Amino acid sequence: MQRIALLFSVLVVCFITTLQAQAPKPDPALQKLHVWVGHWTYEGEYKPGPVGPGGKVTGEYDGKMILGGFVFQGRWAEKTPAGETHGLEIYGYDPANKNYPFGVYMDNGSIYSGAMGVSGNTFDLPGKFIAAGKLYEGKVTIVMAADSMSFTIRAEISADGKTWSPFVEAKYTKAKPAAKK
Repeated sequence: MQRIALLFSVLVVCFITTLQAQAPKPDPALQKLHVWVGHWTYEGEYKPGPVGPGGKVTGEYDGKMILGGFVFQGRWAEKTPAGETHGLEIYGYDPANKNYPFGVYMDNGSIYSGAMGVSGNTFDLPGKFIAAGKLYEGKVTIVMAADSMSFTIRAEISADGKTWSPFVEAKYTKAKPAAKK
């Protein structure tokens, strides 16, 4: 009986060791998203256009890797003349297509989704934008500074995919997290 218990224990240890050795690891391409990890503040301007009158914007953004490093999550809160907005964004990596599928969700019901491409310090996010129940096409370009301590965002929007209007421009700066209340 002791031999069976010992044999069983050895088999369990071998099985667990084998499972740990085979545990998937995040694709190295996900390292490109690590530049957004941390606390950021930003300011910029929404341009007048099909989804609103525009105006100055200020906000805070927090980014972190989640789910064992397989997914990036960003959360933000911003203030505009129209009020305060909160959002959540999720990015993963698709090794078959060598891009980063993303979804952005806002507390006003807006959604932006697509697949991001990365070239050096430039992130291109073409996608579909749903605002106030209407579908738009979007083009977002993010350029990270060489020191990874700031980045700029420039976005355009189109109702027909042919005529594009400026949508938002903003600059983000890495900051220390706000003190918890």
